[in-house]
Amino acid sequence: MLAIGALAFAMGRFSTFASQGAGTPGTDSPEAGFSRDMQVHHAQAIQMAMEIYRKTADDELRIFAYDIATGQAGQRGELYDWLVQWGLSQSGGPMMKWMDASPVGSGHAMSDGAAMTEEEARIEMGMASADEIIALQATTGQQADCLFLGLLIRHHEGAIPMAEALIELGSDPRALTVAENIKNGQAAEISAMTSMQARMGCE
Repeated sequence: MLAIGALAFAMGRFSTFASQGAGTPGTDSPEAGFSRDMQVHHAQAIQMAMEIYRKTADDELRIFAYDIATGQAGQRGELYDWLVQWGLSQSGGPMMKWMDASPVGSGHAMSDGAAMTEEEARIEMGMASADEIIALQATTGQQADCLFLGLLIRHHEGAIPMAEALIELGSDPRALTVAENIKNGQAAEISAMTSMQARMGCE
């Protein structure tokens, strides 16, 4: 995990943005909200991927988990670096609140207009609960493999609307490119995981 963290930081520091200027995203911008929320989202995917990488006996799944962990660690480092280069805090307003202006995110506020709690936002983002993470850590063999695939498919399905909202609301060219890559990449990975579920006979 330390090696992955170092990789994430190194890759993030080499991301390229112009120096701050009039067009730099502000702290309440879609770009800043996406950067913060997707870092949280990616962190859990890395955690789950490393858990299954350590114990799966399935070669295809092990390679896939390694790719997830390293790829999302690199993206997380870049998202961190965006906020550094924009001079913004790594923490901000309520999770997913930045999506409210998008039809994709219009259901993310409560009926009275209040922001969701962090727990509610995590559920909306497809993230695993604490109990689900404990279950993944406790299981082995095919049961663990299938649980991981189910959790990560749901996790990816939660990330795609976030990317779509940034594509609609954002204006920073590099951020829009990354969001498009996340949207397309995670859709492809969902397809790959669905195929692995079928091969393994996951219910």
